[in-house]
Amino acid sequence: MKEWIYGRNAVYETLRAGRRHVYRIKLARGVQSSPKLQEVLALARTKKLTIEEVPRAELDGIGEGHQGIALQADEYPYAYLGELLERAQKASNPPFFLLLDTLQDPQNLGTLLRSAEAASVHGVILPQRRSATVTPAVVSSSSGASEHLLIAQHNLAQAIAELKKANIWVIGLEGGEGAQPLGQLRLDGPIALVVGSEGEGMRRLVRESCDALLRLPMRGQVESLNAAVAGSIALYMVWQARGFA
Repeated sequence: MKEWIYGRNAVYETLRAGRRHVYRIKLARGVQSSPKLQEVLALARTKKLTIEEVPRAELDGIGEGHQGIALQADEYPYAYLGELLERAQKASNPPFFLLLDTLQDPQNLGTLLRSAEAASVHGVILPQRRSATVTPAVVSSSSGASEHLLIAQHNLAQAIAELKKANIWVIGLEGGEGAQPLGQLRLDGPIALVVGSEGEGMRRLVRESCDALLRLPMRGQVESLNAAVAGSIALYMVWQARGFA
């Protein structure tokens, strides 16, 4: 099935990653040029894509924040859990995974995928049901970072069991009782970080499957951080523990 990727960064990274079959580009008539737009169009021409100039209103119907451009492409190519593990085994640094337990908001998912790509995770695992997926809106909110990640859809409890078999320590991000403060957990070894949903956090079975729970320090008046913010901070804490390798 085909879909429309929109936004200059999202379109550029989709073309640059080359993981999807792409078909054509729609460009708004009279769109203001920019260095990024010129890069996108140059890359599109190297791939011999048809570039159609269309009324801006046509792109308005595709998605908000399209920035005057949209790319028709196949749906997001999910990977298998085994591919994620294989990539981690071949890497020079310890395995590093992000698991997202029934995250619902596409903006939060996009933010976390962007942070995960920046922090050099080896793969991201989403539940097979009741979760936001990699839609064009998520690609846009991740600024195209999703295109450079291996993302699998898998039963999380089963995925955690497989990760443990590979000697990967599973840490759940949690603010409640039983969670250890930052500084009491070693984060420089093989790690899978689990981030729960916006409202409920991790489901009980997923929480109980974790080897340890981690809480971020809080000194302000607000009770907790947004899931995407908290998850992004934790990702960078793990990356920092590895010396930003």
